[in-house]
Amino acid sequence: MESVLAATAGIAKLFMRENELGKVKPGYFADLILVDGNPLDDIAVLQNHDKLNVIMINGRIHKASYTEFLRPQTIPIPVSSKALSNYIAYEDELQRPRIGHLDFDTLSVTALAMPSGAPAHNLYEVIELGVDLSPTGDTVPLSSVKVLPPIHGRDILCVGKNYSEHAKEFNKSGYDASDKVDQPLHPVIFTKRSTSIIAYGEDIYPHQDFTKTLDYEGEIGVIIGKPGFRIAESEAMNHVWGYTIINDITAREKQRDHKQFYIGKSADAFCPMGPVAVPAVSLPKKLRVQTRINGQQRQDGTTDDLIFSVANLVKTLSEGTTLQAGDVLATGTPAGVGFGLDPPTFLKPGDTVEISVTGLGTLRNKVADASEANQTTAKLSKISCIPTLNLEQTCGGAGLTHIGEKSFYVEEIGPVDAKPMVFIHGLGGTNEFFHPLLQLLNTKESHRSILYDLEGHGHSPTKADSTVTISSYATDLHALLSHKAIKSPGGVLVAHSMGCLIALRFAIQHPDLVSTLVLLGPPPSPLPDAAAAAQRQRAATVRNGGGLRASGVATAVATAGTSARTKSEQPVAFSAVRASLASQNPEGYAKGCTALAKTAEEEDIPLEKIECPVLILTGDEDKLSTPELVEKMKARIRRAKVAVLPDVGHWSVMEDVEAVTGAVRKFLWLDLEGRDVRT
Repeated sequence: MESVLAATAGIAKLFMRENELGKVKPGYFADLILVDGNPLDDIAVLQNHDKLNVIMINGRIHKASYTEFLRPQTIPIPVSSKALSNYIAYEDELQRPRIGHLDFDTLSVTALAMPSGAPAHNLYEVIELGVDLSPTGDTVPLSSVKVLPPIHGRDILCVGKNYSEHAKEFNKSGYDASDKVDQPLHPVIFTKRSTSIIAYGEDIYPHQDFTKTLDYEGEIGVIIGKPGFRIAESEAMNHVWGYTIINDITAREKQRDHKQFYIGKSADAFCPMGPVAVPAVSLPKKLRVQTRINGQQRQDGTTDDLIFSVANLVKTLSEGTTLQAGDVLATGTPAGVGFGLDPPTFLKPGDTVEISVTGLGTLRNKVADASEANQTTAKLSKISCIPTLNLEQTCGGAGLTHIGEKSFYVEEIGPVDAKPMVFIHGLGGTNEFFHPLLQLLNTKESHRSILYDLEGHGHSPTKADSTVTISSYATDLHALLSHKAIKSPGGVLVAHSMGCLIALRFAIQHPDLVSTLVLLGPPPSPLPDAAAAAQRQRAATVRNGGGLRASGVATAVATAGTSARTKSEQPVAFSAVRASLASQNPEGYAKGCTALAKTAEEEDIPLEKIECPVLILTGDEDKLSTPELVEKMKARIRRAKVAVLPDVGHWSVMEDVEAVTGAVRKFLWLDLEGRDVRT
């Protein structure tokens, strides 16, 4: 060996102090030299640089050739590509469910998105995708979000007596009403109701009128990733997606008295779960579960201690039923539960239960005070099976104005203390209809312009069971103006088509809030029976025929509602009308059709009660709001004026915005000499 060390002295001089060669010192590794040859047969091989393959000195690995050691080397440091796979479910600032990554070190949450960029909303999506998600948006503190259970909505499949020592303590406890043996021959299977699931950090309702033996069970939860029926034990782990933590809270006397476990295991808040779910590929094969009560360790076990392995449980549960992706299986609990202590010690209000599992963090929940309400009841009371439609337009409600039980998309332009102008669009329109007019009127300094989408139109949602009428639209308008603190003497109402009926009813009901009316293409009211029947048929068509575009309604209405010049010479205007119609939510549009049709059954609007100045504007090719109709309306309104635009149909602003602007400006602000009174 001395000959070997001596022969390497020349190499040592190239890159280190030669007196350290071959020595082991604190903090150092012994040198290793890999050569092409056997130095014990030919010591000279160590002096041949071409024969040197690898040299390790002081823990650093170098590759030959020797020229690598004659100049400084830059050794790249590999960047970690660890997946963000501590999946945590939470609510974002708009109370929408999201999936993020929980960093255990910083206790921060990073929102995650699919490879497409779309946000991930729940673990079912993550499981189905089967790929890593990407970070999106800011990282926020865990304390700033409302944590949800990692997965919920289904009953939990559970296994009892699956750790030998726990099976023994259970058999001796007097609470075991099963087979009364220390070790079962077959897995003991039961379920916990889905309504028992609560999240990390939520309080455990103590149910003091239901149980005096509230107990904990720290467990590892298995999450199925691939559906299967009659899964072989050898293939079972291929159906496992990952793991989470479960606290199988139990009312022991109910478990005993009812013989089966369901009642004692399924009470509200009896299944804390989380904080995360992690794929199996990101975890070691052996998982350790530990439970602490108020900081005192009570349970400690590993998956090696299971009587029936995870694979065996998957096989057993799939023998007669198809397991689904997202099913959760609680694998049982180690010894050390409350009834196993001497004397038995059960949970009480104020106790904190912490369950830690390898790679899954710590599930922490406190037992609530006996005086607190059952939060599960409150949560379930908010769940509705009746859908709210059109929320996809705003990604779940972002940017909506909430007024009472309804929400609306509202835009506001101009000084808050300026005179208000409120714009009400018609059937198949949105607030966007008025933007070209608003721009040309140049009111951004002189008026406070409020534009909104009617219920179910544009970006405003509608609940499926909400009945819409012209009167309900008018009530919504009043709620909006009250929300915006619009008071007497009110302001200008500018309305189009069906919106004119809303504006007229509102002006009669609240004359102090309307100083002037501008009506663009007002329809007849009451609607003739034939027209009402056509509106009802149109509602049925868009509901059953795939919406406004697929059913052909958008094209038909645009064609009938625009002038010959618009169709032949203004393709952009015609497309804008059709696009406005085609973009509508089918149910929202159908409700509008029905509201308009219902006017055939109502009394005529008493136009004689309108006291404010009114401009009635139509096009000479408007088939709904004909020049003859608006002249009859003028005769009934004391302070009304009429403007008829040439070569214009029903969608006047889109067809000839300059002509509409001129007529409106003249009516509102021009004096006899044509000067704008606003200046």
